[in-house]
Amino acid sequence: MSGLLLGILLARTVAGGLAQLGGWRTVYWTASLLMVVMALALWRALPRVKQSVPMSYPQLLASIFHLYAGNRVLRTRAWTGCLSFANFSLLWTSMAFLLAGAPYHFSEGEIGLLGLVGAAGALAARQAGALADKGKAKLTTRLGLLLMLLSWAAIAWGAEQLAPLIVGILLLDLAVQAVHITNQSVIYAQMPEARNRLNAGYMTSYFMGGAAGSLLSATAYHLWGWYGVCGAGALLTVVNLLIWAAGSRFEPEKIN
Repeated sequence: MSGLLLGILLARTVAGGLAQLGGWRTVYWTASLLMVVMALALWRALPRVKQSVPMSYPQLLASIFHLYAGNRVLRTRAWTGCLSFANFSLLWTSMAFLLAGAPYHFSEGEIGLLGLVGAAGALAARQAGALADKGKAKLTTRLGLLLMLLSWAAIAWGAEQLAPLIVGILLLDLAVQAVHITNQSVIYAQMPEARNRLNAGYMTSYFMGGAAGSLLSATAYHLWGWYGVCGAGALLTVVNLLIWAAGSRFEPEKIN
């Protein structure tokens, strides 16, 4: 799953370079071409797999909702992931507005380079899964969410100075990825035989959080500027901590 977040972050760097070279339309033409190439490559390369569960596709989709309704741990971790990815989108949606204006006045290419900082933070979270597998999922989640909250102080300071903004980006992306990896380790341990469906339910919530975070970010920036975005991020993280604290007591102390 590190590839998912790294792809999102590095795409910003590539998109910034393309926009600076050929304008913003170049980004969409390039993305369209790459998606066609990937679709053809996957069509040719992916093996045919025998259906292991005797269900139709609509039944499989319905079973995901049943799993979600019947598994308290999945619900808690899905909400934790949802709000964490909302934090991620809050930062990255409005950061281009901040960097394009005073006091930075960065170009598209310079703004895109900040994606490399985020990628470094995401890569630093690789040990989170190992800690979760060793039975430290609760500790990893707690530290990740607290780090996420702390990162918004540095990000707010970054309204005027680049160095604290870079530190905040590193901390937030590290925290988001650490919580995400830990969530998946915990969820997979619930029902190994239904891992794909559990993951589908979790990732649906995850991307809904990302979409909601983007909307909230643009609205907060329009109404209250960069400090409004940071306040919204801090508030979401506090809510996330409360939800996780209430739901974590239903998780076993050690996740095997």
